[in-house]
Amino acid sequence: MYVLMTLFLLLPPNALALVNYKTIGKIIEDSVQARPTKFWLRPRFVNWFYFASDIFSIAMQGAGGGMMTTAKGREPGKKIVLVGLTVQLFFFACYLLTTVYVWRKPEYVVNQGPRDKNPAAAKRKVMVAIVLTTIIIYLRSIYRIAEFADGYGGKIYSSEWAFYVFDTLLIFIAFLVYIVLFIGPNFSKVRASQHKIYGYPQKMESDDTTVHYSSSGLVHNQKQ
Repeated sequence: MYVLMTLFLLLPPNALALVNYKTIGKIIEDSVQARPTKFWLRPRFVNWFYFASDIFSIAMQGAGGGMMTTAKGREPGKKIVLVGLTVQLFFFACYLLTTVYVWRKPEYVVNQGPRDKNPAAAKRKVMVAIVLTTIIIYLRSIYRIAEFADGYGGKIYSSEWAFYVFDTLLIFIAFLVYIVLFIGPNFSKVRASQHKIYGYPQKMESDDTTVHYSSSGLVHNQKQ
């Protein structure tokens, strides 16, 4: 029971990070105008590098959490969990830098959803959701590092209010951000490689649809 409780506390929030990693990779992939030359901005690298780093972190936290179920393995397990959480923090920081870069560059675009006022608002909504949830997960990881460093039975470990505030409440807020700033409609099933973006030919014509773009991204569809 203890091992399950520890694993369920440590691992599920990592799934939130995976969602954010995939979202940024999708934005870069769909923004054909960007044409990234830096390797760390290529969609394949963003998707697989951060995905692999999170899986590595999850594996270390899971292994360490399992070892902590025995008295003999508690101390080594704690160290392994701390390494996993520290690795996760490092890659979170790298990911945040990538996200801020993508946010500031107008060539990276998202589709305008039905509730978005304009393409710029659509991108701002998506990026705010990603940045907020990543910062929340980052803060939660810092708490977990402090908790495990303090040790079993330490002040942080035995403080119930700290758990509710820095773990339960933070993850609840992260899910709330995902719900309020729902970003699903901002990612079309049509691949961006089929589109032409501002700076190149400005519209794509199909049998019955013309897709218009501005410097901020997809503006609207018009039936012919």
